[in-house]
Amino acid sequence: MRFFRRRKNDPPDPRTAWPSPEVPEDPGQAAVAFWRRWFELLPRINGALGDREPQRVEHELCEAIARVHPELHFSLERGQRAIYALVVTGQESPELRPFTDAWIAAAPEEDAIWEYHDSVPGVPDPNEVTVNLGEHRIALAEVRVAAQIDETEAVVDVAVHHPRLSSLEDAARSAMTFLPLDATLGERLAAERLRRVETAEIEPAGSISLLELRDLVRKLAERKPQDVGGTD
Repeated sequence: MRFFRRRKNDPPDPRTAWPSPEVPEDPGQAAVAFWRRWFELLPRINGALGDREPQRVEHELCEAIARVHPELHFSLERGQRAIYALVVTGQESPELRPFTDAWIAAAPEEDAIWEYHDSVPGVPDPNEVTVNLGEHRIALAEVRVAAQIDETEAVVDVAVHHPRLSSLEDAARSAMTFLPLDATLGERLAAERLRRVETAEIEPAGSISLLELRDLVRKLAERKPQDVGGTD
């Protein structure tokens, strides 16, 4: 369950707007300052989430994240190992990676209440996810994927099929092409290992499930450099 997500490119709320901070010169110092502020806010954050009123701390968290870097996105999620998860992402932008790297390096140890992610994680089992798009309910368990591995580059080209894709409008069809992949692999692994992504309105021959795709891509990512593309 996602409590809330506020992206920096959302329209500003005039009641809580603040001047856009400058990009910090030192990502490490910005990260340390964030975690200091996090612990100051933590009792209020826990209380707001316990009361299901995350808006009580939304402004302070937005401001704290923006001071790490104004282009970062964040969300508060249900955790996989803890009750809650704080996710901060640069959407795999190379320019933002030093800031997310510094942020996660300075993060505290996870505990029973909080876990921390520097990219959007995949869900434990995409087969349990159903997406509501207007009048459509799309079960990810019905998604099938054709996967073609480029052994030299250690990347995968995929074509995504769902029986309901042909009935969706273009924007929804595009969303339902990428969403199952992000949900299955997580933001970082999908960005690193998926190259070409296409929509398949007819189920491709030899298609596999999302969990089979996850296994394939994880094994590809675990290969040592000398195992990829052979040797000279």
